[in-house]
Amino acid sequence: MEENMMKLHNAASLCALMIAAGLSFPALAQDVELMKGVTPAEGDNPLTEAGAFQKDCGWTIGMSYFGVNANTWTVQVAHEAEAAADANDCIEKFIQLDAGLDQKKQVADIEDLIAQGVDAIIVQPVTSTSADASIEKAVAAGIPVVLHTGRIETDAFTTEIQGGAEHFGKVMGDWLVDTVGNDGRIWVLRGLAGHPEDTNRYNGLVQALEGTNVQIIAEDHGDWQYDKAKSLCETLYLSNPDVDGIWSSGADMTRACVDVFKQFGAEIPPISGEGNNGYFGQWIADGFQSISPEYGPNQGAAGVRAAVALLEGKQLYKSYNYNPPGLDLEAAKQLYRDDLSANVWWPSELTEEQLQEFYGK
Repeated sequence: MEENMMKLHNAASLCALMIAAGLSFPALAQDVELMKGVTPAEGDNPLTEAGAFQKDCGWTIGMSYFGVNANTWTVQVAHEAEAAADANDCIEKFIQLDAGLDQKKQVADIEDLIAQGVDAIIVQPVTSTSADASIEKAVAAGIPVVLHTGRIETDAFTTEIQGGAEHFGKVMGDWLVDTVGNDGRIWVLRGLAGHPEDTNRYNGLVQALEGTNVQIIAEDHGDWQYDKAKSLCETLYLSNPDVDGIWSSGADMTRACVDVFKQFGAEIPPISGEGNNGYFGQWIADGFQSISPEYGPNQGAAGVRAAVALLEGKQLYKSYNYNPPGLDLEAAKQLYRDDLSANVWWPSELTEEQLQEFYGK
């Protein structure tokens, strides 16, 4: 006890001396809250150097999206990021560039941001390699890079916030195995081919199926889009409706597939989903079996906060994880909003005014 008190006294004395001398010291990394549920990754996870990217207020921050209009989730990510930037008085300009799912366009977008001399860059990669060289170029130019919504092959980025991925896919896969049984027959609805989030979520499903006799009887990409997934599920139903459960990689695909079964007047099989308001409404109304891993669009806001923390001179860990447990029906009931459209996603950090502006019926 006496030794601990002495350590506290010494630490307090050191702080007092630094303050008296006019010196400053960085906020501890654990004091920087990027987003609820986001925690530093375990293992070798170094901190950024204190003050390495610190700049006076009046920042320009750029963001390279893999595809703003890829689906309704990515649209909301843009809203969440812009709202977070607008709420920070030190951000003078927030530049959002849309790669439109084009790898070459993303390379050009990031190099354009570098040429404009932005103070920080936030990147959502199109593929695991599409942004690597450009990110390395940005960091070499002294520009911190925040990565989220997809892992890449280079580790040149400054900090990353990674949710979804294997954890997301395994949460759904484990639930589906428990629900359909060891010998179940399932469909697999994958996201955008080549996107790292699709690959990693699928790898999580593979982990969940190891050691079971669950059979994948159909597998295809619905690109996380409602229209494409609806057409895909119609084709699968007409060719082989005898399915015990559906592993859906999320976004708008679950809602589309549920609509297909209702269209044919068939019983909706157990199906995994994601935090979409329209899907929550279906789930509540129709009572089918489901689970919803959490993958909030407020990651857009978290990316902005990470960039801000670095420009304020704070230290961040190299890697952060966002791996919350899946939401059940009761949680969906708490989040669902009947006064908002099907296109809003949860959890969100948008204000009530913004929610009504973008998603009010």
